[in-house]
Amino acid sequence: MAHSPQTTPSGFLLPSIHSAPPFFTEQPNPNTQAQHTEQWTRIILTYARHKRLFVLRVEDAAVPGGDWDEVLRNERINRRMLPSHLSSILASMVSKNLAVYEPPKQIHAVLLYWRLPEEWADVLHSWATATGQLNTILTYYEITDPPVPSPLSNMPLPLLRRAINVLTRSGRAQIIGVADGEGVRLFAGGK
Repeated sequence: MAHSPQTTPSGFLLPSIHSAPPFFTEQPNPNTQAQHTEQWTRIILTYARHKRLFVLRVEDAAVPGGDWDEVLRNERINRRMLPSHLSSILASMVSKNLAVYEPPKQIHAVLLYWRLPEEWADVLHSWATATGQLNTILTYYEITDPPVPSPLSNMPLPLLRRAINVLTRSGRAQIIGVADGEGVRLFAGGK
């Protein structure tokens, strides 16, 4: 059977390697496995961006019909990724700073960096500038659940905190305690 790219029901284009049965199993040859891990990493991050998914759990490999099903399975060749294989790919992504275990001190769920915290910091600052929110105290809820959907909509709080920390270090934000939790004030300038 010839391997060919495939478009998923959500419109995501899977590369032809996704049609190769060995791609779904850990390979004994370390070089082959390293190449597969790199390709899986690219697929996972581009799919997460396509679907705006922020979290991937090891158990997602075993959940039929879940958010990740169309990537972690290939029904045409009757293959699916095993949780143990996904766990090793997630560990590799964490080691390359393309994901972080969230919550910390466990190894079953990661927060994906399809945009790095530094990139999210720029998105946040651009959004605040474009919407006239500079020098205004914003709650984290107002940022992640704005009245008009934005690139920051539904962003997980741990990722938002990392982006705000980037802005704070560069002098473009100040974390503020507010009545119902945390807030931030964004500034025009910066270092």
